Amino acid sequence: MLDENIMNMLKKYELKSVQDYGNALKEIIQEIILLGLWRAKFFEKAVFYGDSALRILYKIDRFSEDLDFSLIKENNEIKLKNYFTAIKKELESMGFEITINEKIKKNESQIESAFIKANTLVHLLKININFKTQKNAKLKIKMEIDQNPAMGFQSEAKYHLNPIPFSINTMTLSSLFSGKIHALLCRTRNINVKGRDWYDLIWFVKNNTFCNLYFLKQKLIQTSHLKKDDLLTKKLLLEMLKDKINKTNFEQAKRDVLPFLKNKNQIDNLNLWSKEFFRDFLITKIEVIDKE
Repeated sequence: MLDENIMNMLKKYELKSVQDYGNALKEIIQEIILLGLWRAKFFEKAVFYGDSALRILYKIDRFSEDLDFSLIKENNEIKLKNYFTAIKKELESMGFEITINEKIKKNESQIESAFIKANTLVHLLKININFKTQKNAKLKIKMEIDQNPAMGFQSEAKYHLNPIPFSINTMTLSSLFSGKIHALLCRTRNINVKGRDWYDLIWFVKNNTFCNLYFLKQKLIQTSHLKKDDLLTKKLLLEMLKDKINKTNFEQAKRDVLPFLKNKNQIDNLNLWSKEFFRDFLITKIEVIDKE
């Protein structure tokens, strides 16, 4: 059986299918990983950011798969594998049976990755659910840490209550917005469009979040999309976004985000997605701050 805290955490989800249970268990595993990292004092050296930070800490209404972290300052000595024992201990104390594997880098990269895996069927049985699923189906969560991050982001401590109260060092919403726009502008995949980026863009604008232009500029310089002496203004940002929108296939974007959505209203809203909606309406609502 899984820990009573886990059973209580499952109650907040609407669970009608194997996919529902899989998404819920993955999200709960993510929260326990964060708890293990907190106990190991990881957040004294790093911040939590990305899609899962939006989901877990800022309550964006879609699921996310990965856990992304950024060091507070460059340090190649800080490795994810140093925290595997703390993560495994925390998950096993709650009744999860997991494996953790470090991803071996094929090329030089500032990103270090690892995978946490758990058997789906085993854990459905632990919560007395008899949905049919493949014997070897896996709950898989990818962890990544940026060892050489762009500087200029702002951070804050956020309290989290599940499975027990603890705190997580995370980027502020304005810095998260900058990171999202950077990802949206700089992804090179034109065939497999990441619609989750566009869904999140709507969420940021809807919540009146300001984009931190200073941090966005540092990220664009780091990835060679801007030069150090270039001036990043709101006008230039909107021009860059318009160019990206004009090159984006929004039918593919809808198909990408669909598995991460739950209710009918979310899905129906995808009908509005088009170049005209994003280019002529949504991005005109973006507000910026230039803050170091």
